[in-house]
Amino acid sequence: MPPPLLAVERLQTHFPTSRGVLRAVDGVSFTLERGEVLGLVGESGCGKSVTSLSIMRLVPPPGRIAAGRVLFEGEDLFAKDDEAMRRVRGARIAMVFQEPMTSLNPVFSIGDQIAGAVLAHAGGGRRAAWEHGVAMLDQVQMPSPRQRARDFPHQLSGGLRQRAMIALALASGPAVLIADEPTTALDVTIQAQILDLLRRLQAERGMAVLLITHDLGVVAELCHRVAVIYAGRIVEIAPVRSLFARPLHPYTRGLLQCLPHPSRFGQPLTTIEGVPPDLRQVTAGCRFAPRCVHVIASCRTTEPALEEREPGHFVACPVLR
Repeated sequence: MPPPLLAVERLQTHFPTSRGVLRAVDGVSFTLERGEVLGLVGESGCGKSVTSLSIMRLVPPPGRIAAGRVLFEGEDLFAKDDEAMRRVRGARIAMVFQEPMTSLNPVFSIGDQIAGAVLAHAGGGRRAAWEHGVAMLDQVQMPSPRQRARDFPHQLSGGLRQRAMIALALASGPAVLIADEPTTALDVTIQAQILDLLRRLQAERGMAVLLITHDLGVVAELCHRVAVIYAGRIVEIAPVRSLFARPLHPYTRGLLQCLPHPSRFGQPLTTIEGVPPDLRQVTAGCRFAPRCVHVIASCRTTEPALEEREPGHFVACPVLR
């Protein structure tokens, strides 16, 4: 079998603080195949975004990648020098960030920013790069793309800024798109439009997508597989249908039970008792153990490894079967 397009192996990303080292990502491993959409899901602060920034080698200081490898097309991205990584970032692996208003440059027009990305990675003339930018805006269904190319980020609505970010990310034809909460802060109607856009572009281009979200509804709609992350570690990986039909980790079950459902109309919403652990004070054992209703003695002393319970369905829990 050919190797996966992207393989993250035992990734660790740490942030030193005055109260100790915060292990934001602690041993994360997963693969992303060509043409696949993989969802990385978990609650706020679990390490989703730091994982994506680590893949891109964009972890803000004082954070650092402490261990692990990221293999893209068989090459270790962490072994590349800065110049070689810049040739990968944006051209072969692109990213749509959470908040487009803080990701787009406020002093350059949308068209200039897309043209700049094309020139940086593909070269060619300025005019051709500008026309390519207009074509990309048209491809993401930006109304009046030639006119919008001359607009600045503050002149666009939230939904149009997100379309501009997607056009910018796809301008150089990447093999992998990392979408970090692409529908955050958008109203429900615009969210649906952006999700439809991502689905269409992924199908047309055949690119792989790593979709980072806390919204299980988005995962169900877009993804082929899903990895559930808790407190810096992946606790379950499965095909989407398998995970929704038969979740095997207590945390995954808790997340799904928290979703509103017509059968529970009028009843209080289910919650997961307790709070996530302080990642500066990590102890032995399963990190979900203090909140788990199925906990046994070994859960507090031994960190469970991911095991394949069903074809393609991996879970890090010795209790539930």
